[in-house]
Amino acid sequence: MKIDLHSHSTHSDGKESVQQIFQYAAEAGLDVLALTDHDTTAGWAEARIEAAKHGITFVPGIELTTNHHGVSVHMLAYLPDSNYEPLQTIMEEVRTARETRIERYVENLRDDYKTLTMEAVRATLSEEGKSLGRPHIADAMVNLKLVADRDEAFNGPLDKGARFYVQSAGIPTVQAVKLVHAAGGVSVMAHPLARGKKGEEVVITQLHREHFVEVIEAGLGGFEVNHREVGDVARKWLTDLATEFNLVLTGSSDYHGMTGKKNRLGENTTSLEMLKRIESQGSGSAIQWA
Repeated sequence: MKIDLHSHSTHSDGKESVQQIFQYAAEAGLDVLALTDHDTTAGWAEARIEAAKHGITFVPGIELTTNHHGVSVHMLAYLPDSNYEPLQTIMEEVRTARETRIERYVENLRDDYKTLTMEAVRATLSEEGKSLGRPHIADAMVNLKLVADRDEAFNGPLDKGARFYVQSAGIPTVQAVKLVHAAGGVSVMAHPLARGKKGEEVVITQLHREHFVEVIEAGLGGFEVNHREVGDVARKWLTDLATEFNLVLTGSSDYHGMTGKKNRLGENTTSLEMLKRIESQGSGSAIQWA
């Protein structure tokens, strides 16, 4: 069974509609797909319909924007209750903060890229109310011919080491994990210890262990270890840590579209055993089995 637990649609920073994603998932031979847009459950209802059309099992998910000791941490939340008000409230707050962040980002970038405007960034959204992110700045820069593609933008002016960088908005990671648990969901840390832009691996220290254990003790459910941005050393360290604390291990594409990032549906997958473990721990919403 081919299981991919991480994808994004135009409800956040993906390049394709939910309908298109499930069409491509079917063509890629996927049996199971999770939709995990940033800080929103807006695509779930449509995903259920499209998954049923193609005979694909749908896993409801979210990718939450969090921050742990000053480091941006993306947290995948599977099977939370979409009607749990504290979760929806905090996601709305994060989306609002993200808008402010993007405005500051554009202001910084205009020092060198005079033609870039917030209007150009918002124009890349397919519909009103969608969640803005750095990929939308990248798309605006492509449209304005300031860069060739998203990769050039992210490897240059939008890189975290560039002087234009603005720290991402997000709630404290421990709070996010507890909130997901309260909503009946299962939290899995997305692409932890990801490589740097030149492919270099993180040098793992005792402080890393202390920070990870802090999140685990708050109720973290697992790690997304099979991901193109997680290197061999990090994968081994995370797998050992997951074994020590009996956590779930997942693999996913982190798909953003055929013309978004290079990630392709099904390039990394999760075992059925791990998906069943997530299902057994989640109670806020249900997997829609095909």
